[in-house]
Amino acid sequence: MSTTQSSDTGRASPSVALRITPLALLGGRHASRVLERNILVYRRSWIFIVSGFFEPLFYLLSIGVGLSHLVGPIPVDGRLVAYTAFVAPGLLASSAMNGAMLDSTFQVFMKLKIAKTYDAMLATPLGVGDVALGELSWCVLRGGLYSGAFLCIMSALGYVVSPWAALCWPIAVLICLAFASVGMAGTTFMRTWQDFDIVSLAFIPLFLFSATFYPLTVFPGWLQAIVRCTPLYQGVVLERAADLGIFTWSLLLHIAYLAAMTVGGVVVTRRRLGRLLLP
Repeated sequence: MSTTQSSDTGRASPSVALRITPLALLGGRHASRVLERNILVYRRSWIFIVSGFFEPLFYLLSIGVGLSHLVGPIPVDGRLVAYTAFVAPGLLASSAMNGAMLDSTFQVFMKLKIAKTYDAMLATPLGVGDVALGELSWCVLRGGLYSGAFLCIMSALGYVVSPWAALCWPIAVLICLAFASVGMAGTTFMRTWQDFDIVSLAFIPLFLFSATFYPLTVFPGWLQAIVRCTPLYQGVVLERAADLGIFTWSLLLHIAYLAAMTVGGVVVTRRRLGRLLLP
């Protein structure tokens, strides 16, 4: 009788542990397996990785070849900056956002709702935290690749102004973290593919009203206040400050904004995945 009870207890203990263990304690140890899986999957589909990189690149090239000849220098913090040097850091931030959001929204939804990939993962020793951290790591890796390549092209075209531009890449990684975590959190609330129309609707104003193509001062006062609260604007300001070598204490507020996005997104993602995936 005792043998049967211990056997039953042994079979039940993994599911019981998943129910009672805080999600914060589940992730981290095996998250690299999820990251490794994504790398292996995309190894033969590399075209899908580089596709999202071209949109900001085409913007940069078109502006550098054409529009920059029509627009004069832009005043930034009391100094005049060439229009291409003004726009390029903003497009770098946009490249980081694109790389992070592509996988944290569309691909996560596919694995969560359609392919049921995460259900299969949880049949292994992986936990919900491993899945969340592994997917987040992949999103940041993809966005970091976009950003690094974009920064190299900026340098090759002569759009890098200051040696401090070396900080642009770690800033881009922070942008990737912020948007990937929030993107994953939002995706857990989506029910159908039609919900992604909301994502597309949000992307366009985020991109156009992020002070990437023109200074914030061209907006009316009420719109300036709204733009200052948008997430991509925080990244644009940080990237531009690093590229131009202009640093002020206010930049810490932009860093704190993106860090808060990251923490909030990770917390919501873990809780939502736990509710959706655990029995």
